[in-house]
Amino acid sequence: MASETGSDALVLYTNPMSRGRIARWMLEEIGQPYRAEILDFGAPMKSPGYRALNPMGKVPTLLHGETVVTECAAICAYLADAFPQSGLAPEPGSRLRGPYYRWLFFGAGPIEAAVSNKAFGLEVPPDRGRAIGYGSFADVMDTLEQAVGADEYLLGDRFSAADLYIGSHILWGLQFGTIEKRPAFEAYGARLGARPAARRADAIDNALIAQMQKAN
Repeated sequence: MASETGSDALVLYTNPMSRGRIARWMLEEIGQPYRAEILDFGAPMKSPGYRALNPMGKVPTLLHGETVVTECAAICAYLADAFPQSGLAPEPGSRLRGPYYRWLFFGAGPIEAAVSNKAFGLEVPPDRGRAIGYGSFADVMDTLEQAVGADEYLLGDRFSAADLYIGSHILWGLQFGTIEKRPAFEAYGARLGARPAARRADAIDNALIAQMQKAN
């Protein structure tokens, strides 16, 4: 989308080789103008100016006017509520808010932690699973398979920001081998990856990666 200026401007601080791809997909889904500021890893993300927005020195960070939102799940939830016309979240008070929040935070908690630990070879001893929020990697994968295999989307026939967030984890994991290639995951990922907004977001970020590689 074209860039926006003014007190309600949407600005995404990101890098095309980061979780910022999730936030860009979400912005493409809501269909509102936004501007992307591309930050290199290292010094630019750790600069005092950027840390004033995001003390973690990581991307993505979203600015909506003077409102600062970090963490991908929070960005997805915020944008879905800030732009209800996009239909990416159940209406406030709806019982569908229950499963919507459930799976959104399942992605931010158990999936993120379990997949990251697995990628770095960190395994929870079988007798200590109850001390870890996600229990075990196998439990997380089995639960995820049940969730995405039960219907077309997590909320039945309705696509939501929870699908976008969970789907991003699945697509990324399938690509890099950190999530098992189960039929339910592949079918769900294919459905979500075919969305026009997902394709637009991928095209933008892939083009940016190609530019970076050419410059180096």
